Amino acid sequence: MNTSFFAELIGTMMLVLLGDAVVANVILKNTKGHNGGIISITAGWAFAVAIPVFIFGNISGAHFNPAVTIALASIGNFPWADVPMYLIAQFLGAFIGAALVLVSYFDHFKLTDDKATKLGVFCTSPEVRNLKLNFVTEFIGTFILMFAILGIGASKLADGISPMAVGIVVWGIGLSLGGPTGYAINPARDLGPRLAHFLLPVPDKGDSDWRYALIPVIGPICGAVFSAFVYNMIF
Repeated sequence: MNTSFFAELIGTMMLVLLGDAVVANVILKNTKGHNGGIISITAGWAFAVAIPVFIFGNISGAHFNPAVTIALASIGNFPWADVPMYLIAQFLGAFIGAALVLVSYFDHFKLTDDKATKLGVFCTSPEVRNLKLNFVTEFIGTFILMFAILGIGASKLADGISPMAVGIVVWGIGLSLGGPTGYAINPARDLGPRLAHFLLPVPDKGDSDWRYALIPVIGPICGAVFSAFVYNMIF
């Protein structure tokens, strides 16, 4: 295993730890940030993305997202031979990050009665369950994310501040498109913590909602790959 593996693992762990933790802080009972609202959650996720990108961007490219890795490989900007290593690191890092959130907020999970709220700390779920439209929402959100990543990477205006720029994009996606599905826009960010919810001793937990689990995996991958081809075709 090389440094890129550990960069992707630790970076994804930090992303999920900080991102899921801001959700826990807002929706679990008796926390300092209880009822902090959508601005707190979307800002927290934006920072959760930007911080590890600043740290690991020069080591692994700071993908932290299987949809990004697969999309870059699909247009020849990343070697397919390295894709499995990156995906393993990303999913493992996401699982560890979610586990650390459970440890940090364990008492607050015990104080919270609603099982859906507990699951919401770990992974996404639609406000209105319509799998076709839920897929479309995740597709659109990740299309924007991938298009922005490619554009920011090619822009001289973003030299030195690209992690911050990507964080702003994630913030904007959350504020604008996060309402229907919770904007997973990252298969590892959703599936890794969902598996953690399923396997780990979350106090009085409910179902992990595996019936929905494919939407935040397939939707982001399809959206990112399509976005990469469109960007490459135009620019």
